[in-house]
Amino acid sequence: MGRVLIIGAGGVSTVAVKKIAMNADVFTDIMLASRTKSKCDAIAAAIKNVKIQTAQVDADNVDELIKLFNSFKPELVVNLALPYQDLTIMDACLACGVNYLDTANYEPIDEAKYEYSWQWAYQDRFKEAGLTAILGCGFDPGVTGVFTAYAAKHHFDEIQYLDIVDCNAGDHHKAFATNFNPEINIREITQKGKYWENGQWVETEPQEIHKPLNYPNIGPRESYLLHHEELESLTKNFPTIKRARFWMTFGQEYLTHLRVIQNIGMSRIDPIMYNGMEIVPIQFLKAVLPNPGDLGENYTGETSIGCRIRGLKDGKELTYYVYNNCSHQAAYEETGAQGVSYTTGVPAMIGAKLFMQGIWRKPGVFNVEEFNPDPFMKELNEQGLPWHELFNVDLEL
Repeated sequence: MGRVLIIGAGGVSTVAVKKIAMNADVFTDIMLASRTKSKCDAIAAAIKNVKIQTAQVDADNVDELIKLFNSFKPELVVNLALPYQDLTIMDACLACGVNYLDTANYEPIDEAKYEYSWQWAYQDRFKEAGLTAILGCGFDPGVTGVFTAYAAKHHFDEIQYLDIVDCNAGDHHKAFATNFNPEINIREITQKGKYWENGQWVETEPQEIHKPLNYPNIGPRESYLLHHEELESLTKNFPTIKRARFWMTFGQEYLTHLRVIQNIGMSRIDPIMYNGMEIVPIQFLKAVLPNPGDLGENYTGETSIGCRIRGLKDGKELTYYVYNNCSHQAAYEETGAQGVSYTTGVPAMIGAKLFMQGIWRKPGVFNVEEFNPDPFMKELNEQGLPWHELFNVDLEL
């Protein structure tokens, strides 16, 4: 029996649930739960080949989660809710003897801080309970970690330099919109940059370091150095890495809007009083911006995300670039969601599938690069995210 419970009903969840339904030979019983049950019902109604059960749950409330888990009795919970809710869901999983998978690391709601330390602290409890927790099983983090593990297993004796490059060359035809939860997205890119070099973290000002990079089938795009959570786990799990960085593309119009949002205080994450009510500016902004889940219909262009790696093989230097390009239009035609949701939702389904098949299953808390990358890489090609390799090319970095 492959009983799976998905929490969250946004664009990523839309993709993940539809792809899970396409693999109904592995996932025999499926439930989708969210704070707003009507959103779950809408996703379920669009799936015709299998029945999707739906439920209402507040993922901030451990008791509500426990009640739902004990009622449905899932073997695996796939957390596609907000990163603030990772720990409450993990607590409920431990209380009910349920395995866990997510796509983004925990961050406290009152501080934009990205660390795996809170979730890694669950290692002993999950191990003692005989339960598996799979962390960061989206694209970045997620596929980028699997790409790195695959490179280390098959192509390198020693990985020394790692640059993760993320380009969205799509056009959603909106003046300003974020491709995933606006609150999480804006918190992430307005923070200081950070990268790993020579055994320590180096901090930069937001968007301080940038340069044009060429992306396959897209061409040159200005790319900005950010801090991203997978750098923390990859430098821990591959200690030969001398430098690890993360780059993401932004258009000038996007950055101009972002600068204005910051300047007028709308990116604040602390509460303010307005007409006798307490509101958080960035949460209000999220409510008025376009819903990322509604961007797909007119979205053109494609994403390109990959790992540019330099290291040693048989004593000689080797460069290696492994990447995926994803068409927004093709993603929408298959799942009704845009490419950024697709590139996160499909890997979440793949990780869940490998868990259900017993391939990615061991007691404890693990990042994706700690599992065998080969079956995941095979599934990427079969589930809509084919990857490509380039050897001994100019990495530009």
